[in-house]
Amino acid sequence: MKLTHSFASWRKYRETCAELNKLSERELSDIGMVREDIPFVARRAV
Repeated sequence: MKLTHSFASWRKYRETCAELNKLSERELSDIGMVREDIPFVARRAV
């Protein structure tokens, strides 16, 4: 069960990073982020 949960968390992290990386610098700024924040925000989303 733990392995399944770990894989699901990793997958959600990767999907979140991918979606945020599609945004422009302007779009990130509009939501109060910079590109360097993406890994941190993605970890919190898991």
